[in-house]
Amino acid sequence: GIVCSSRKGGNTEILVREALTGAKESGAEIELLRISEMKIAPCDGCMTCHQSGECKIKDDMQKVYKKILETDGIILGSPVYFWSVSGQAKTFMDRTYVLRYPDHKLKNKVGGSIAAAGRRGGVSALSVINNFFLGQDMLVAGLGITGYGTEKGEVKRDKRAMQGAKSLGKQVVQLVRTNK
Repeated sequence: GIVCSSRKGGNTEILVREALTGAKESGAEIELLRISEMKIAPCDGCMTCHQSGECKIKDDMQKVYKKILETDGIILGSPVYFWSVSGQAKTFMDRTYVLRYPDHKLKNKVGGSIAAAGRRGGVSALSVINNFFLGQDMLVAGLGITGYGTEKGEVKRDKRAMQGAKSLGKQVVQLVRTNK
């Protein structure tokens, strides 16, 4: 699970943890990464990765590359900021561009998307995340889950989102198994 929110223990993290609970109940090994606790620079568009297959920026993203290359499935969660994903989510996604070269390293891994919204923008944020998965030639589990809540922890009252997140985790595991 990858949480792209600055709010530790906030609504995005609550939903991603619930999805990971569903994945664990289905037999998966799970791990949670908080992008906000890492030093990750934005992509500078140098295109070095086209020639070398590696990103020239040496920061915490190097550890993230290792983790996502080792896993079969990724649950990516972002809060909604101005009707889209957070800056942390966009930076994470941009920095995975290197994994497209030379041979689409995330191809056929499974992705599940989560958006935590105050009121609007969930559909747009899920679209960005799902398009990221598709751009990486990944398989997408469902349409994703949007949970609603503004205050920290408020999403727990959104029973549909909490149940949906747990179900999403199970769907990711099921799709991984089906794809092997």
